[in-house]
Amino acid sequence: MIRSLIAGSLRVFSGSVARWQGCAPEPVQRVYFANHTSNLDGPVLWASLPPPIREVTRLIGAKDYWSVGRVRPFLAFRVFNAVLIERKKPTPECNPLDDMINALGDRHSLILFPEGSRHNQPEPQPFKPGLFHLAKKRPDVQFVPVWMENLNRILPKGEVLPVPVLGSVTFGEPIRLNEGESKPDFLVRARAAVLRLRQQ
Repeated sequence: MIRSLIAGSLRVFSGSVARWQGCAPEPVQRVYFANHTSNLDGPVLWASLPPPIREVTRLIGAKDYWSVGRVRPFLAFRVFNAVLIERKKPTPECNPLDDMINALGDRHSLILFPEGSRHNQPEPQPFKPGLFHLAKKRPDVQFVPVWMENLNRILPKGEVLPVPVLGSVTFGEPIRLNEGESKPDFLVRARAAVLRLRQQ
């Protein structure tokens, strides 16, 4: 009940429209990877998924952001079923890749932002290698590019009050790691798949 209310509120609050251009909202294991310009990105992408898919999709979030205060941890664990990772000082005992592999299991999907942190540039920053290693470890999972439009204008970095601007979430065609494909080549191709959705 709480999840449904928050998902509906996020859709109204952001005015975001979900556009499935390269795939359908099917109940298969996926990693949704998107550009990252706002703290709204993860919650709005999650809210854009149909309820049955939303229930098995987990948000990958930064521990240093989602662990602060009382509201953020509540939303992270009780609503988004988030996996909080250490992005600043990972250690062999606290490996973000292991956390994501374990979170996928045999039924869950993930929401991931390969840039690692928010940027206000018109194009995504180069993707960090975690996406490649995840694709290598789980070749059975679909990797779906997503373009988030206008979320940084609805809630600009450093602001608390939203601005009334319509947003959109565009889902593209799934990609997979090709046999023998290098890490740099895959990351460039994945980033290009996200950028193509902006042009469409």
